[in-house]
Amino acid sequence: MSKYQAPKGVSEYVPDRSSHFDYVRRTIINAAELSGYELVELPVFEDTELFTRGVGESTDVVRKEMYTFLDRGGRSITLRPEGTAGVMRAVLEHNLDRGQLPVKLYYSGAFFRAERPQAGRFRQFYQVGIEAIGLADPRIDVEVIAVADRAFRDLGLKEYVLEITSLGDERTRSDYLSDLREYISGINLDEDTRERAALNPLRLFDDKREEIRAVMSKAPILMDYLTPESAADFDKVQELLTVLKIDFTVNDRMVRGLDYYTGTAFEFVHKGLGAQSGIGGGGRYDGLMSQLGGQELSGVGFGLGVDRILLAREAEGLVLPANAGLDLYIVPLGVGDTALALAEELRGRGVKTDLAFGDKALKGAMKSADKSGARYCIVLGADELASGSVQLKEMHTGESTSVTLSALANELIRRISDYGEHL
Repeated sequence: MSKYQAPKGVSEYVPDRSSHFDYVRRTIINAAELSGYELVELPVFEDTELFTRGVGESTDVVRKEMYTFLDRGGRSITLRPEGTAGVMRAVLEHNLDRGQLPVKLYYSGAFFRAERPQAGRFRQFYQVGIEAIGLADPRIDVEVIAVADRAFRDLGLKEYVLEITSLGDERTRSDYLSDLREYISGINLDEDTRERAALNPLRLFDDKREEIRAVMSKAPILMDYLTPESAADFDKVQELLTVLKIDFTVNDRMVRGLDYYTGTAFEFVHKGLGAQSGIGGGGRYDGLMSQLGGQELSGVGFGLGVDRILLAREAEGLVLPANAGLDLYIVPLGVGDTALALAEELRGRGVKTDLAFGDKALKGAMKSADKSGARYCIVLGADELASGSVQLKEMHTGESTSVTLSALANELIRRISDYGEHL
């Protein structure tokens, strides 16, 4: 065993679990692409000020959790703790906001927060996110939620709940925060908590300490302060979610962990994950673009946690679909060169193919075929080459069918296609 190990709190994936991880990520990306979202590939580090301004100085992310360092030029750099601020910076830098609106983008990759590692909470974690920037339309809010819900359903998840709320507009928050600050002024708080509340009193709703949760349970509720415009938008969101048959509950005490959220906010919670139950969430962020020096344009998006979604699938006992792995495993008997050429031909036709290397005996090669997880297997030797046909064995059932080598690719493609239609 190597003396070197991955850093503590890093989510790391190796086969076979990496296949499950990749399946989750690809499925979410597919759901985003089906709704017209395009890839934006972002740097993993940015100027620290982008996050202090964009995420919010009162958040735990900025106050306690960022990996920040000076580069060789003395500039303050931070490993990205979330995706939206970086996407907004990219939109502004490349003038995407000057074209067709909304700008619809998706991203995926690793993010970093200096947290205390525990089940479902990592210092390096993975997300897929989408952002729709440029229009304040409740229909877009619902589309964003629908993309996440579709991804979860495509992944086979059933034990999750969508919670939604509205954080209102600027007037809503101004009226509400005035009353909330007055309420908080009468609470006995330690110095650090009072300082955090002074920056953003909403943060106290996100405090996990029982004594704080108890006093905040009696605090004014933001949704009671919604302006008619905000209330109408939130009503429209609920109406459209009902039309799309997306179940939800209204959580009037929800607080997102980042300061830029306004209007619609939402979180998906999985029943099988214990304390770290959130598998993704997001909302609208009016004002973030202008705060970063751009136009006064609205945006809405989500970040879905690939690590936690994988844990949710495992909690529900879900397995990879059969078409997610290898299609064919070739066992060559003394014809390794020909087998490799055949494998390359099949791969060129889109058939996922592997083969036994190292001149293994038949028994050892068949063990490799079993372990490969391939749907089908063939043995290729001098007799098969002479006859021009092989026995195509379906590994799950053990049934074999004689197929000519010239028709092998088409037969596999047909079977793979038929299987996909019946998923």
